[in-house]
Amino acid sequence: MRVLLLGGGGREHAIGWKLTQSPRLDRLISLPGNPGLVELGAVVPTANMLDGDEVAAVALANDVDLVVVGPEAPLAAGVADALVAARVPVFGPSAAGARLESSKAYAKEVMARAGVATAASHTFRDIAAATAHLATADGPYVVKADGLAAGKGVLVTPDVDAATAWAQLCLSGGFGPAGETVVIEEHLEGREVSVFAVCDGSTAVALTPARDYKRLEDGDAGPNTGGMGSMSPVDDLAPDLVTDTMRNVVDPVLEVLESQGATYRGFLYVGLMLTADGPKVLEFNCRLGDPETQVVLPRLDDDLVDLLEAATAGELDDRSLDWAPTAAVDVVLAAPGYPEAPETGAPIEGIDELAGRNDVLVFHAGTRRTDEGLVTAGGRVLNVVGLGEDVAAARQAAYAAAEHIEFPGKQMRKDIGA
Repeated sequence: MRVLLLGGGGREHAIGWKLTQSPRLDRLISLPGNPGLVELGAVVPTANMLDGDEVAAVALANDVDLVVVGPEAPLAAGVADALVAARVPVFGPSAAGARLESSKAYAKEVMARAGVATAASHTFRDIAAATAHLATADGPYVVKADGLAAGKGVLVTPDVDAATAWAQLCLSGGFGPAGETVVIEEHLEGREVSVFAVCDGSTAVALTPARDYKRLEDGDAGPNTGGMGSMSPVDDLAPDLVTDTMRNVVDPVLEVLESQGATYRGFLYVGLMLTADGPKVLEFNCRLGDPETQVVLPRLDDDLVDLLEAATAGELDDRSLDWAPTAAVDVVLAAPGYPEAPETGAPIEGIDELAGRNDVLVFHAGTRRTDEGLVTAGGRVLNVVGLGEDVAAARQAAYAAAEHIEFPGKQMRKDIGA
């Protein structure tokens, strides 16, 4: 089995690491890859993963049996559609299915049709109308750029002036086409959790939940980021939460999409807020979460190649998955200046000394290999994952390893999994 993996972040390194554990995998090829994925197989750093024809050409030239799409941008760009047209099996939804993530307004429409519990919302393309709505709404205020904004298009604030300014930023081009529409939502109180499903178009299988930490600083302070850490398992969930989410959210959403001609085959991420009135959907992603993937896949006791191949063929049926009792905690090491203006090019030291440990995994997220060695190349630089018999043990392993890795200006939260 030859697999082409699209993406080059920490999520993709974790997916590639898990794929290579399958005895059925003959070769892993990554596009564009990263220094961690280089150690797992060939990389194609010069191809454009947003160009469906170019991706299809790489897949055909390498006799690829399956393409696995990691990040959201290629899906929104229709890369899966191009691969299907070229008769290359692909695990990842079409552009129509990926609208669940690429348009928050569309996701709200689908949820309304599917009867999914979510925050009340209003959609605007005009700043005057958005301003008028905010002036009469109760805070805190949740203002979202409609499209893909690398996890940075959302503001949650008690300040109506800040909310209005954010809506103005979106609608005036601050996030490019992603901000041409804004969604203003009811603020939900509670704790967040991420639930994931592997979908084959009509059937879905749940993965184990995880919790991520989106704010930059301890205590959930500071600006929103792409995620500063994660943990799994999550011990404050109702026993039937995953079953209910599959029945009340995932299954009806797949039915609505299929009725619209968008057969959804890929990962589906359901971001939930656990409110006093029950779980409500905050957002959908059309891929695995980052950094949640880095704690979910190390706990999966099944063959990921088999699972994704079955989903791609529409043959999940009544498949069940096995999970290791191990806990996992991911601490993200971020560059100075992240998330607004990360500084890159700093040397990274200490990773090699962690090799071979059975209680620590290090996934590359924003790194680059130079003649002088490994350097920072992005905002989120590394995912340091600790493994243990429980969250406390996994947390201890993660932080001990995170302290061992050094680069100038390193940022990390100290309360992941606490």
